Order: sequence, then C-alpha cells, then structure tokens
Amino acid sequence: MATAEQVLALLSSHASGDDSRFASVAMQIAAGEAQKGRRDLAEEIRRLIDEARKVRHESPTGTTIQMATPQGELASLLAIVQPDTRLAQMVIDPELVRRLQRILREQHQLEELRNHSLHPRRKILLMGPPGSGKTMTAAALAGELALPLCVVRLDSLVTKFMGETAAKLRLVFDAVERTRAVYLFDEFDSLGYQRSAGHDVGEMRRVLNSFLVFLENVRGQSLIIAATNHGAMLDQALFRRFDDVLEFSLPDEKHRLEAFTRRLAAFAPARKTLSAIASASAGISYGEITRVCEDAIKDALLSKRQTLTTEDLRRILKERMPALRRTRSVR
Repeated sequence: MATAEQVLALLSSHASGDDSRFASVAMQIAAGEAQKGRRDLAEEIRRLIDEARKVRHESPTGTTIQMATPQGELASLLAIVQPDTRLAQMVIDPELVRRLQRILREQHQLEELRNHSLHPRRKILLMGPPGSGKTMTAAALAGELALPLCVVRLDSLVTKFMGETAAKLRLVFDAVERTRAVYLFDEFDSLGYQRSAGHDVGEMRRVLNSFLVFLENVRGQSLIIAATNHGAMLDQALFRRFDDVLEFSLPDEKHRLEAFTRRLAAFAPARKTLSAIASASAGISYGEITRVCEDAIKDALLSKRQTLTTEDLRRILKERMPALRRTRSVR
C-alpha cells in the first residue's frame, strides 16, 4: 500500500490544486503495487488517473489543445509548437501514408479500442536519412490530431552530468502522462544507441535502461515519436518497445517531380521544366527540394518575375549541390 509520505503528498497536492503532482504520486503508488504483484489494483489506479486526465485534457474533435507553457526545469527540456501541418501536404511513399492514416484512425477512435481492452498505436519510431520527412511527419500527426507538438530538447536532456539525465527523463515522461500531446524525441540515436557499442559507458547504459522502462510503462494518451537518421545504431531492445517502426527514404524521380510541382505551383513552371529538374536532382531529400524551391521563389519575387524557367531552377540546384555533397560527406 501507499507509504505515509505518499499519502501526505497526495493530500498536499490535492489541497493545493496541483493536479500534475497528484497524478505523479498516484502513478508511483500504482507502480509500487504492480511490483508487489497486485496488478489489478495498479491497473485500477491507472484507469482512474486516465479518466481524470481525459476530463481535464482531452479536447473536442477539431479543437486544438492549448498546452500551458512548461515551468521550471521542464521548460528547458520541451519546446512547444502548435503545428498546422497536415498529412495531405506531404509527398511520401503511399505505403507510409497508409500506415500513418492507420495511426490517426486508432488515435481518433481510442475510446472504441479501450472499450475492447485494446490500445491505439502510441509509440512510433521513424527512421531514415536527413530531410526525408520524419520531423514533418511528427508535425502532421500533431496537426491532424489537433494536439501540441512537444519537441524534447536532447541537448538539455543529455548533459555532462550524466546522473541527471535519468531524472530529467522522468520529468519528460511525467509530462507525457499528464498532458496529452505529440512528444518528439528527434536525433534519437544520441539516446538510444547500442549498449554494446565500443564508446559506451556504464552511466549511459543506465540512462538507456531508464528510457526503456519509462517507455514500457507509459499509460497516458499521448503519442510518443522517436526519429533517427541512424537506425542501425539503435539498441535492438528498443525496437520491440515501439508499436510501429516506419522507414523513410529519399524520393525517387516520381516523388521529386510531385514535390517540385507542389512547392512551385504558384509560379506555374512548364511541365517539361519540372520534369527536367526532377531528373537532374537525383539523390536529394525532401528538405533539400524545399530549400531549392524557396531560393528560386525568392529570386523570382525579388526580380519581379511571375514564372520560373528550367535555367532558373538548374542554376539554384547547381549552387546548392556542392553544399549538399559536403553535408552528406560529414554524416
């Protein structure tokens, strides 16, 4: 059962109206009961907490939740964004679109699943090269669900004082439990690399183990997304903790043509122009396509021109390609 200190903490937090602390203490009690084998009691406590959170944090369909600005140390760990990105704005493989739509369908109908003792996909791993659409995907999921996007600042989370990292992770996962949102762990390989790696140290193994425990035990309605450019570096134990693993790739010529067409629609380049640029830009990412298009559009606007030619786009592409090659050689 709950310790005297936990009971006092519950009463104190209730009296002061500190819902987040109340829920955190209650979750600690549930975890303790589960460790003692009283899993039915633990699940009942978690169910009651979930119902309370639903009343406080779940918004009507189509209404964006305005998340309060994080306070204290949490403010240095989370960057809050209210994205307006939608899945229809993305140019990605149709199979990825199908799987993302499945995630959204399950999230939209989470009560129907819960009524049958099922859970929606809520822990997603995105893998793929830089610029392939992983971060935009997290924003699109948040936009479609009308939820805030909370970007976890790993540079603040993983410090030279490694003993602090697990404590900071707990703060982040307390927020995950407390407030429904989409939480993005970008550049996740800095946290989840293989524990057998030669540069590994004991403290980082403990940090990764802590992350695995937090991820395994999360019970809230938030969507957790981890994104990495280096899937091969991740510890194998991570993969089975995620509900879905989505692999992104660089666009082929068909998808490059679609991306250029969408980005440059306002300037209506000739189809032949777009096809030529799509063919000449093999190997670049969606992010790089966006930068090429933005440079071309800025040049056209400042030159008072209403259209873009093949020569315009080839020139911008030629200017950017050396920088793109240098960037890839560093990665």
